[in-house]
Amino acid sequence: MDDSHPDEGPRCRVMAGVSGSLGSLAALHRAVAEARRIDAEVVAVLVWEPPGGEFGYRRSPCPPLLDAVREAADERLRTALDEAFGGADPGVPLRALTVRGEPGTALVRTAHRPEDLLVVGAGGGWLHRGLRPSAAAYCVRHATCPVLAVPVPALQRDLETLRRRNLWHLPAETAPTR
Repeated sequence: MDDSHPDEGPRCRVMAGVSGSLGSLAALHRAVAEARRIDAEVVAVLVWEPPGGEFGYRRSPCPPLLDAVREAADERLRTALDEAFGGADPGVPLRALTVRGEPGTALVRTAHRPEDLLVVGAGGGWLHRGLRPSAAAYCVRHATCPVLAVPVPALQRDLETLRRRNLWHLPAETAPTR
């Protein structure tokens, strides 16, 4: 996996932002469906940053640590692809790419051609968005290509609700019996 712009290959590309979350895996599956529809290739993009961000790395550079983080990002992307497709062929050309940078800006920079389609998960709860800006919102505002923001899967919403209820020691809501 490399950090360059993927310029070779079919004219039309469907770029999918992948982090390994359920929302990003749903976005990856939607990207594959769109690629089948328009006869394009899928480029699964995982964006990574050095510990402490770019500013922190510039203050205290450590090349061996940077190499370890890059390798971990490569492994995380491989794992996400395995989880998404279970080792099966998705039926479209698929490339994996890791890119160093802030998620929103790196995705927009990678999907830089007007004929690209950028598919991102629109997940993250209000607390997550408060701690870190939404990459999906950044992409929608700044991309030069069409952006498809895939909503959070129902399973992820249910799991987040259960996690919150468990955190506050509330009983889990169950479906009424008939």
